[in-house]
Amino acid sequence: MDSVDRKHNWKTKSVHNTYDNPWIRVEHHEVINPSGHDGIYGKVHFKNLAIGIIPLTEDRHTWLVGQYRYPLDQFSWEIPMGGGPVDLDPLLSAQKELKEETGLEASDWKVIMKVHTSNSVTDEVGLVYLAQDLTQGTPDTDETEELEVRRVPFEQAYQMVLSGEITDVISVAGILKVRAKGIA
Repeated sequence: MDSVDRKHNWKTKSVHNTYDNPWIRVEHHEVINPSGHDGIYGKVHFKNLAIGIIPLTEDRHTWLVGQYRYPLDQFSWEIPMGGGPVDLDPLLSAQKELKEETGLEASDWKVIMKVHTSNSVTDEVGLVYLAQDLTQGTPDTDETEELEVRRVPFEQAYQMVLSGEITDVISVAGILKVRAKGIA
Protein backbone atom coordinates (compact mmCIF):
# COMPACT_ATOMS: atom_id res chain seq x y z
CA MET A 1 0.00 0.00 0.00
CA ASP A 2 1.45 3.31 -1.09
CA SER A 3 0.88 5.94 1.61
CA VAL A 4 3.44 8.57 0.68
CA ASP A 5 2.19 10.15 -2.55
CA ARG A 6 -1.57 9.89 -2.15
CA LYS A 7 -3.58 12.94 -3.17
CA HIS A 8 -5.73 14.63 -0.53
CA ASN A 9 -8.55 17.15 -0.76
CA TRP A 10 -7.91 19.25 2.34
CA LYS A 11 -7.20 22.96 1.76
CA THR A 12 -5.66 25.20 4.39
CA LYS A 13 -7.12 28.71 4.51
CA SER A 14 -5.20 29.99 7.55
CA VAL A 15 -3.14 28.88 10.54
CA HIS A 16 -3.03 30.68 13.89
CA ASN A 17 -0.70 29.72 16.72
CA THR A 18 -2.72 29.58 19.93
CA TYR A 19 -0.02 28.33 22.32
CA ASP A 20 3.74 27.94 22.14
CA ASN A 21 6.42 26.63 24.53
CA PRO A 22 9.86 25.03 24.09
CA TRP A 23 8.34 21.58 23.38
CA ILE A 24 5.07 22.11 21.49
CA ARG A 25 3.04 24.58 19.47
CA VAL A 26 -0.76 24.38 19.30
CA GLU A 27 -2.21 25.55 15.99
CA HIS A 28 -5.78 26.43 14.97
CA HIS A 29 -6.37 25.77 11.26
CA GLU A 30 -9.22 27.18 9.18
CA VAL A 31 -9.71 24.63 6.39
CA ILE A 32 -11.85 23.50 3.54
CA ASN A 33 -12.55 19.83 4.22
CA PRO A 34 -12.68 17.07 1.59
CA SER A 35 -16.43 17.64 1.04
CA GLY A 36 -15.70 21.28 0.10
CA HIS A 37 -17.12 22.80 3.29
CA ASP A 38 -15.44 25.24 5.68
CA GLY A 39 -14.09 23.63 8.81
CA ILE A 40 -11.51 23.80 11.56
CA TYR A 41 -8.68 21.59 12.65
CA GLY A 42 -6.48 21.67 15.74
CA LYS A 43 -2.90 20.47 15.51
CA VAL A 44 -0.23 19.96 18.15
CA HIS A 45 3.20 20.44 16.55
CA PHE A 46 6.05 18.75 18.41
CA LYS A 47 9.43 20.48 18.33
CA ASN A 48 11.33 17.28 19.16
CA LEU A 49 11.39 13.70 17.97
CA ALA A 50 10.18 11.10 20.46
CA ILE A 51 13.05 8.68 21.02
CA GLY A 52 12.59 5.28 22.67
CA ILE A 53 15.31 2.75 23.41
CA ILE A 54 15.10 -0.95 24.14
CA PRO A 55 18.39 -1.93 25.76
CA LEU A 56 18.82 -5.68 25.44
CA THR A 57 21.46 -7.90 27.03
CA GLU A 58 22.79 -11.17 25.61
CA ASP A 59 20.74 -13.05 28.23
CA ARG A 60 17.58 -11.18 27.08
CA HIS A 61 17.11 -8.68 29.89
CA THR A 62 16.02 -5.09 29.38
CA TRP A 63 15.48 -1.96 31.44
CA LEU A 64 12.20 -0.24 32.21
CA VAL A 65 11.80 3.26 33.56
CA GLY A 66 8.92 4.10 35.86
CA GLN A 67 7.79 7.65 36.48
CA TYR A 68 4.79 9.82 37.24
CA ARG A 69 3.31 11.30 34.07
CA TYR A 70 1.71 14.65 34.82
CA PRO A 71 -0.77 14.79 31.88
CA LEU A 72 -2.22 11.39 32.86
CA ASP A 73 -1.90 11.93 36.62
CA GLN A 74 -0.53 8.42 36.99
CA PHE A 75 2.62 6.32 37.28
CA SER A 76 3.84 4.75 34.03
CA TRP A 77 6.30 1.98 33.17
CA GLU A 78 8.10 2.64 29.88
CA ILE A 79 11.21 1.86 27.91
CA PRO A 80 13.94 4.50 28.36
CA MET A 81 12.88 7.49 26.27
CA GLY A 82 12.94 11.21 25.78
CA GLY A 83 12.85 13.97 23.23
CA GLY A 84 15.53 14.79 20.69
CA PRO A 85 15.86 18.00 18.69
CA VAL A 86 14.71 17.48 15.10
CA ASP A 87 17.90 19.08 13.77
CA LEU A 88 20.19 16.67 15.71
CA ASP A 89 21.13 13.14 14.68
CA PRO A 90 18.47 11.07 16.53
CA LEU A 91 21.08 8.44 17.43
CA LEU A 92 22.90 11.04 19.54
CA SER A 93 19.64 11.81 21.34
CA ALA A 94 19.01 8.10 21.91
CA GLN A 95 22.51 7.61 23.33
CA LYS A 96 22.07 10.60 25.64
CA GLU A 97 18.66 9.44 26.91
CA LEU A 98 19.84 5.88 27.59
CA LYS A 99 22.84 7.15 29.55
CA GLU A 100 20.80 9.74 31.48
CA GLU A 101 18.03 7.38 32.55
CA THR A 102 19.83 4.07 33.06
CA GLY A 103 23.57 4.78 33.02
CA LEU A 104 23.90 2.38 30.09
CA GLU A 105 26.02 2.85 27.01
CA ALA A 106 25.75 0.62 23.95
CA SER A 107 28.07 -0.05 21.04
CA ASP A 108 25.42 -1.65 18.79
CA TRP A 109 22.43 0.52 17.76
CA LYS A 110 19.63 -0.18 15.28
CA VAL A 111 16.48 1.79 14.47
CA ILE A 112 13.73 -0.81 14.63
CA MET A 113 10.70 1.38 13.92
CA LYS A 114 9.21 4.76 13.20
CA VAL A 115 5.78 5.65 14.63
CA HIS A 116 3.29 8.50 14.59
CA THR A 117 1.92 8.67 18.12
CA SER A 118 -1.51 10.26 17.59
CA ASN A 119 -1.71 11.32 13.97
CA SER A 120 -5.25 12.69 14.14
CA VAL A 121 -4.16 15.69 16.24
CA THR A 122 -0.36 15.78 16.25
CA ASP A 123 2.62 15.56 13.92
CA GLU A 124 4.82 13.82 16.53
CA VAL A 125 7.27 11.31 15.07
CA GLY A 126 8.79 8.61 17.26
CA LEU A 127 11.80 6.40 16.64
CA VAL A 128 12.54 3.23 18.56
CA TYR A 129 16.11 1.96 18.81
CA LEU A 130 17.43 -1.43 19.85
CA ALA A 131 20.62 -0.97 21.89
CA GLN A 132 22.92 -3.94 22.46
CA ASP A 133 26.46 -4.69 23.61
CA LEU A 134 25.80 -2.72 26.80
CA THR A 135 28.13 -1.27 29.42
CA GLN A 136 26.75 -0.15 32.79
CA GLY A 137 27.66 3.29 34.07
CA THR A 138 26.04 5.85 36.35
CA PRO A 139 22.73 7.49 35.42
CA ASP A 140 22.59 11.29 35.14
CA THR A 141 18.86 12.01 35.40
CA ASP A 142 17.24 15.30 34.53
CA GLU A 143 16.25 17.43 37.54
CA THR A 144 12.57 17.25 36.54
CA GLU A 145 12.53 13.45 36.59
CA GLU A 146 11.96 11.13 39.53
CA LEU A 147 12.70 7.76 37.98
CA GLU A 148 12.48 4.18 39.15
CA VAL A 149 14.70 2.02 36.92
CA ARG A 150 14.42 -1.76 36.79
CA ARG A 151 16.34 -4.45 34.92
CA VAL A 152 13.86 -7.17 33.99
CA PRO A 153 13.72 -10.20 31.71
CA PHE A 154 12.45 -9.05 28.31
CA GLU A 155 9.65 -11.60 28.56
CA GLN A 156 8.42 -9.80 31.70
CA ALA A 157 8.29 -6.50 29.80
CA TYR A 158 6.35 -8.26 27.02
CA GLN A 159 3.88 -9.68 29.56
CA MET A 160 3.48 -6.18 31.06
CA VAL A 161 2.40 -4.97 27.61
CA LEU A 162 -0.09 -7.82 27.24
CA SER A 163 -1.56 -7.23 30.72
CA GLY A 164 -1.94 -3.48 30.15
CA GLU A 165 0.65 -2.52 32.77
CA ILE A 166 2.71 -0.81 30.04
CA THR A 167 0.48 1.54 28.02
CA ASP A 168 2.86 4.11 26.53
CA VAL A 169 2.46 3.68 22.76
CA ILE A 170 6.17 3.90 21.92
CA SER A 171 7.01 1.32 24.59
CA VAL A 172 4.19 -0.98 23.52
CA ALA A 173 5.09 -0.76 19.83
CA GLY A 174 8.81 -1.25 20.42
CA ILE A 175 8.41 -4.22 22.76
CA LEU A 176 5.92 -5.90 20.44
CA LYS A 177 8.22 -5.33 17.44
CA VAL A 178 11.24 -6.87 19.20
CA ARG A 179 9.12 -9.87 20.26
CA ALA A 180 7.55 -10.30 16.81
CA LYS A 181 10.96 -10.19 15.10
CA GLY A 182 12.22 -12.89 17.49
CA ILE A 183 15.04 -10.67 18.71
CA ALA A 184 14.16 -11.47 22.32
